[in-house]
Amino acid sequence: MDFTLNERETWFRDRVRSFIDRNIRPRNAQYHAQEAEGDRWKVIPVIEEVKQIARAEGLWNFFMPPHSGQPPVDDSFEFEGEQLTNLEYALCAEEMGRISWASECFNCSAPDTGNMEVLNRYGTRAQKDRWLKPLMHGEIRSAFLMTEPAVASSDATNIETSMVRDGDHYVINGRKWWSSGVGDPRCKIAIVMGKTSPDAHRHQQQSQILVPMDAPGVRIERMLSVYGYDHAPHGHGEVVLDNVRVPAENIILGEGRGFEIAQGRLGPGRIHHCMRTIGIAESAIEAMAKRLLSRVAFGKRIADHSVWEQRIARARIDIEMTRLLCLKAADMMDKAGNKAARDEIAMIKVQAPTMALNILDDAIQAHGGGGVSGDFELASAWANVRTLRFADGPDEVHNRAIARAEFGKYPDAKAEVPGRG
Repeated sequence: MDFTLNERETWFRDRVRSFIDRNIRPRNAQYHAQEAEGDRWKVIPVIEEVKQIARAEGLWNFFMPPHSGQPPVDDSFEFEGEQLTNLEYALCAEEMGRISWASECFNCSAPDTGNMEVLNRYGTRAQKDRWLKPLMHGEIRSAFLMTEPAVASSDATNIETSMVRDGDHYVINGRKWWSSGVGDPRCKIAIVMGKTSPDAHRHQQQSQILVPMDAPGVRIERMLSVYGYDHAPHGHGEVVLDNVRVPAENIILGEGRGFEIAQGRLGPGRIHHCMRTIGIAESAIEAMAKRLLSRVAFGKRIADHSVWEQRIARARIDIEMTRLLCLKAADMMDKAGNKAARDEIAMIKVQAPTMALNILDDAIQAHGGGGVSGDFELASAWANVRTLRFADGPDEVHNRAIARAEFGKYPDAKAEVPGRG
């Protein structure tokens, strides 16, 4: 089996890596200084500056695969971007994951990537012109409102937000939380999932609709923290939808298609998250190794204590295994489609955050008291990665799918009765 990257895969990965080294890493201190001053919920100037450089160099909108598995509803609209394969983009996403704010510089950050893919694949020409175009150009941000506080949202059929047709409009009522991106002042549009047909089959009750954030009745009730971090200026909000009226033409694909859209949206998004998480793990092992080599305890470098040799070795092994599984999943998505790769997508979605959390935890331990402080980015990275064990489906849901696929290999299995000796 040949694991060598081809010329195109290497070329894009190296261009992204070089751009980050030249234009993002040297500005990291500037980013954190701007983030810390003034209002928490604001546009950070250094990101806007770097975005212009990236776009001028053609490093923009990498995430949209050239073929999304089915023809778009309206194929007259041309998406602007490199349109890399899942495998090609996975390699770039790992590089972006090494610095927390890098993805946005390439217009490749969630939830905009998933929302753009939904609009590109399922949207009408009018929806694309109104919302996809400014998202594609990096002029606005967006949100995806699915999870609800009153139900177990790991089962999307539990969603209770109502969408009732009233003439030429839908009237929406409900409460959403973990609505990523609503704190950003540039967030202008949200894709909202709710029920239009409560009496239909459980997977045809839901629909997705475009809701402008300035529509009357849309209220951000509070911004949520993750282990004390507010993740500003992006953030996660609890949003109330109180008799929100939006035109009927804002429905995406049609009534009862929401669950279908969600499934199509989440497959590529899971790969993106996982590859960025591998980049986070690479930054963590680097920070850990440098710390261990530069500190002395009990008369020798901390790196020379055997327990740390074991931890560093385990970290490197786990990163390499996780990367291979993720690249396998991306390659299968490209060659056989998302459905064929569903088991691999589920496995990587469980493995990548768990792996990165273990390495981050060891890196925090290696830094002593500094590791849990704000002086290093390890604690905030741990809090961020911990959310990925919920995002795009909790571990338990993915493990269930993996186990069922495994059990399905043995349909004729019968209980064995041990014989007597």
